[in-house]
Amino acid sequence: MRLLLGGYTADMAGEASGIGLVHAGDSDGATADGQLSSRPEVATASSPSWLARHPRSDVVYAALEFRGEVQAYRRTGPDTWVPLGRAVAAGEAVCHIAVAPDGGSLVASCWSDGRLVRMTLDAAGAPSHPVIAPAAVDPYGPDAPSGAGEGDIDLAAAARALREAAGPEFAHLVPGSAEPAPQHPGPDQDAGTPRPSRSHQARHLPGGLIVTTDMGLDLVRFWRDTPHGLRAVQEVALPLGSGPRHTLWHPSGHLYVLTELSREVFVLGADRAGRWRMLSATGLVGSLDDDTAAEIAMTPDGETVYAGVRGSDTLGVLRVGGAGDRLEQLALVDAGVSWPRHHIVVRDTLVVAGQHSNDLVSMTRDPRTGVPGKVRHRVAVPSPTCLLPIT
Repeated sequence: MRLLLGGYTADMAGEASGIGLVHAGDSDGATADGQLSSRPEVATASSPSWLARHPRSDVVYAALEFRGEVQAYRRTGPDTWVPLGRAVAAGEAVCHIAVAPDGGSLVASCWSDGRLVRMTLDAAGAPSHPVIAPAAVDPYGPDAPSGAGEGDIDLAAAARALREAAGPEFAHLVPGSAEPAPQHPGPDQDAGTPRPSRSHQARHLPGGLIVTTDMGLDLVRFWRDTPHGLRAVQEVALPLGSGPRHTLWHPSGHLYVLTELSREVFVLGADRAGRWRMLSATGLVGSLDDDTAAEIAMTPDGETVYAGVRGSDTLGVLRVGGAGDRLEQLALVDAGVSWPRHHIVVRDTLVVAGQHSNDLVSMTRDPRTGVPGKVRHRVAVPSPTCLLPIT
């Protein structure tokens, strides 16, 4: 299997020189359990921290984080890529790209200025016509609109109150929460200072919905795509200071949200009217107060979820329970790298990118428990931040 690598270049204190490539076993195979080998650069780029592919064409999109731009690349050979058109401005510290299933548009998320930007994709896959979505409003701030997230903020406050009341000794008795969330306002907030919006990810859901996360304002927002940009549908506020980072869609129809700051996985579900609510929350027991969660991924059968934790450099292993509406932690295992920024599941193999250790590792999952074993293969790669399987 081929894996394209996003990474940080010198403009963001990284060692990459552009988009890299790793061969995992047979380059043309569908598994990633073989020996790893790397090419540090298949396309020159400035800090391509996130990569996404077009659903039908041999085109990939890179979030050029330092420049705040989205650049498309066209495949010209098995391992060669060239720029497709010019880069399109998105926003400060663009860190994620989500391409629509029909290949007609993409959504770019920007960390520094909180922007969500929809771009149209032409027949060749080139992006254009960026449209900025309505800005988020802090649901815990003085300017929050009356009734914002009606029913959702109350649930968030209730979940937080339960964790606070239980305390560390009795945390295991709180339904849906294996560990109380640490109570801190996040790295950007001082008392009395407005919190900044920090958009971090977008995901296209079945039925045409788009879900986005705002790590700075503890918001999960739902949208409809229109030719004129994104139209807001609903928002759900997570507990104050939790920091929603990335999401995962479960085939049961539930949405799993990994929070960077509180290191929890929240399960969201929609009622018959299509209104989204928090259903449960599971903390990553054994993670440390200074840790930050990174990526969330799932096995092909939908039974096991993996959450990366930077700092202690571990992977939380969680079993999906009930009808997909709750999670139970099975283990917290060594990630095999320093600063596990991103990981993917390919059949029975877990592949993890170590941003600070400048390497990539693969490990085999136990077929009965889903718990990954020791590192089987390792390869040196410069400052990796994203893995993208390609055929």
